[in-house]
Amino acid sequence: MIRRLWSRASVSVAASTAVLAAALLAPTTPAFAQAAPAAVDPAAVVAAPAGSGPRLWVVKDEDSTLYLFGTVHVLKPETPWGSAKLDRAFASADEYWFEIADLNDVAGAVPIFQAKGVSPDRPLSSLLTAEELADLDAAARQVGSTGAALDPLRPWFAALQLAIASISKAGYLPQNGGDQVLHARAAATGKPIKGFETMSQQIGLIADMSEEAQLAMLRSGLKEFDQAPEFLGRMVGAWSTGDVDGLDALIGREMKDQSPEMYDVMLTRRNADWTQQIMTLLEGSGTAFISVGAGHLAGADSVQAMLAKRGVKVEEVRD
Repeated sequence: MIRRLWSRASVSVAASTAVLAAALLAPTTPAFAQAAPAAVDPAAVVAAPAGSGPRLWVVKDEDSTLYLFGTVHVLKPETPWGSAKLDRAFASADEYWFEIADLNDVAGAVPIFQAKGVSPDRPLSSLLTAEELADLDAAARQVGSTGAALDPLRPWFAALQLAIASISKAGYLPQNGGDQVLHARAAATGKPIKGFETMSQQIGLIADMSEEAQLAMLRSGLKEFDQAPEFLGRMVGAWSTGDVDGLDALIGREMKDQSPEMYDVMLTRRNADWTQQIMTLLEGSGTAFISVGAGHLAGADSVQAMLAKRGVKVEEVRD
């Protein structure tokens, strides 16, 4: 049950975090630089396998139209999620909004990971039991690393590294994720691309959690390491078939029960901030396509629910 904390953070903390964490498996400065993935070519990633399930919402006033679409940050290439209604909404936009504007700012992200992800003066070996350290080494070796290589990392970063490496090994890759595909399509249009957060803010969300919460995340991941791909598959299945309630059950409700701190940091506060930014967008005019992690558009504390509490009507686009 507790693996939800680990899997939820690993696939939904941020598209940018997932992209870099999948590559940065060693703590030294040269490894950070050498392992960084190349930017996605907008001309190479412009489509998604056809499907019909992922939900699409719209907010309108007299002179504004805002589409809301939830994504999963890491996917298998064959996952069906593209649709005609999505294409129409996307093409109609004057500008595009993502969690962050530049998903491929590798150079800008590396110093942030080094500053917030590495803590050699407080290594994992000083925080975990001997049994947990053995589990850490065993998990790390399954993805081509070692417990010793991860030892200088802060608990949140070690947990994220292992989770992303595990699900990447199972075929769930950031470059196939909805964020990357839609961001590349947006870049190809030449229209403005904007972000609700900066990369530094997004990484800091999880990096600045209490050490207790970070260790709980790492420990849960070690216990359920081999089951992360199966759980992610269930999440993707709910998302790709439009099962928003099922997605909320897998992501939001269990996280809220098991780690109120993570729920508040990862969902509630961010949704409130994004809702305010959307309210500001509504004061202007034009059409915007907004793409964020699907967990932010599900449940009682979703962006849609927060907009509704502020008197904004949110409707689902059905065809």
